[in-house]
Amino acid sequence: MSTPAHAEVLHPRQDWLRASTSGLFLHWGMRTSPGYTSCSAWEAAVTGGGWNAKYWVDEAKKLHAQYLVLASFHSRLGYARAWPSAIPGSCSTKRDFLGELIDAAAEEGVKVINYMTDDPQWHDEGGHEWLDSAAYSKYKGKTVNLQERPGFGQFSYDNFVEVMARYPKLAGFWIDNDNAYWEQNGLYERIRRDRPDMVLSNNNEDTAIMDTISNEQKTGMTPNYDYPQAVYTAAPRLIEACFKLPSGGAWWYSGSNSTVDYRLTLGRLITNAGSDVKALMAETAMVNGKFPSNQAAFNNFTNTYLGDVWESIGGTYGGGYLNGGLKPGFWNDGAHGVTTVSKTNPHNHYVHVLTKPSGSTLKVRDNGYEVSRVTNLRTGAAVNWSQAGGTITLSGISNWDQYDTVFKVETGEREGIIPASSYTMSASAAGSGHPASHAADGNYQTYWDATGAGTVSLRFDLGSAKKIAYVALNQREDSTTYPSSNSARVKNYNVYTSSDGSKWTNVKSGSLANHRGVQFIDLPANTTARHVRVEKTSTQGKAQLRVDEAWLGSAYPGAGGEPTPESRYEAENATLAQGVVESNHAGFSGTGFVNYDNVSGSAVEFKVSSTVSGPRQVTLRFANGTEVNRPLDISVNGQLAVDEQAFAGTGAWTTWQSATVTLNLETGENTVRAAATTANGGPNLDYLEI
Repeated sequence: MSTPAHAEVLHPRQDWLRASTSGLFLHWGMRTSPGYTSCSAWEAAVTGGGWNAKYWVDEAKKLHAQYLVLASFHSRLGYARAWPSAIPGSCSTKRDFLGELIDAAAEEGVKVINYMTDDPQWHDEGGHEWLDSAAYSKYKGKTVNLQERPGFGQFSYDNFVEVMARYPKLAGFWIDNDNAYWEQNGLYERIRRDRPDMVLSNNNEDTAIMDTISNEQKTGMTPNYDYPQAVYTAAPRLIEACFKLPSGGAWWYSGSNSTVDYRLTLGRLITNAGSDVKALMAETAMVNGKFPSNQAAFNNFTNTYLGDVWESIGGTYGGGYLNGGLKPGFWNDGAHGVTTVSKTNPHNHYVHVLTKPSGSTLKVRDNGYEVSRVTNLRTGAAVNWSQAGGTITLSGISNWDQYDTVFKVETGEREGIIPASSYTMSASAAGSGHPASHAADGNYQTYWDATGAGTVSLRFDLGSAKKIAYVALNQREDSTTYPSSNSARVKNYNVYTSSDGSKWTNVKSGSLANHRGVQFIDLPANTTARHVRVEKTSTQGKAQLRVDEAWLGSAYPGAGGEPTPESRYEAENATLAQGVVESNHAGFSGTGFVNYDNVSGSAVEFKVSSTVSGPRQVTLRFANGTEVNRPLDISVNGQLAVDEQAFAGTGAWTTWQSATVTLNLETGENTVRAAATTANGGPNLDYLEI
């Protein structure tokens, strides 16, 4: 008996697919409109129509796809094999369309996967018998009924073996469910033995022996393009989403030129990329291989549209999951999108705004990254931003893209995260093999399983009292958020702290949203404890909780402690108009800060130098212990540059935050003036930094 095959979650044969963003799915066979019952007539029509493999490869590249899946041996397309075969039983062409496609794709660095079906139920669709049991029985020397699953399983098994032997450059098989004959007769074991380089993908079933699970045509979520809400498999498992580009009709060409919903399709592609899910996009090739005009037009548009921002999609990880990155999903004022992070430079992050906010401001959780610069990736224009309390705020945005506004966010290292090595983990419940320690081991192939317990808690012991600003959780992405009934994510929670592990104080109660990606629980200011206990009291849907990683933050990015750069200008050394230098509130840089007089027009004027002429990111560090915004007009060399830049309350005069604006500076010395615009005066100003 064969040793049962299995798929390693991570394996070198998967490397090319992991590096891919998307694929082009091609359903194309005898029943492609107008439809043929004669195999030779179909082949003649294909060749006579000018079919050329390079066309499909070129169209895939316009979509920025890295692989193609050819589905001709499909139960609804006449079980047509678009390649010569020595195995009788269904249509097999004399011309080697599959071989030509593999070769044309290889020349462009594109992979080809072949679709295989297990399903004979459509053998007589349309009143025509598509399977020839008599011919296959004669070939096998025994009676085999192709209309039944065991017989069809034997027939398709033989085709697997023939195809993988004939096409050494074929990258794998895309399998539409399993057949008992394959499993009982060691098909997957044979593929692993004969073609260990091949990837195997299964449709809609997370079968352990497959490399990939593909999720077919998920709909109903809000927003409608956020396909990953319906995905129930956790990375680093290879995950794929397959969906139709035409707005209506079948998976194959049925004679219509259906429209393509650009917003929906681009949104699906980008949300999948931002969630480490491969997007397999189905287009409906006609008999001659060409796509209907609406699909061809979409491909042409996408070629340029994605090309302009490809650095934010290709060669990136999804942000907010196992590879770090900014928080994705639902942002402020109705905004929604995903984030990505460069694989080659983890300091480059990208925010994809697919649904814009109602106003001109976007707020994204920073996940511990200290921001240094933000630009609009499509235009190259600098973006005004500030960072405080774990959130990046982009302001003054008016030119939202119709489909995907992309911001490039450049950062330093993550700050304020307490190292997992400095604390120990325990839990009130844990499933076998999934202890609490797995929630802090940095490995997303392991997790803490809280079982089905209704109320369950995860505990951190830091060894000594430390300041705790927030708790962060990456819950395991093996349950859907749509439908919510299948979600195993935390709904209601409590956070307790203790100095001795016996007496506990409830410092925070609340609820988390039913969203994917990293989630945060901010604790009250100045929370200090040795022990932290996070308690789940209810879930969004099913009574289950699994946590890939959980961690604690002691401070938000930019909280101080960094060396003073040469481009920092202390406010206490600037020219003051109706203000005084003070040092009575801790946390400032240098020797003090400026306390504006409480009058409109009070100002701090800096003399700053720039080595280049043009837009520069300028940061103002401030504290505002009131609950009232204290805006400042910022001018450069006597000209108003920023009108009433907000300096909102920071919670205390000892809580310092930063606001960043873009100012056009001249080479050499410049005068930058920050003047109060209300009778409250300005905030306490610590420094200006270029």
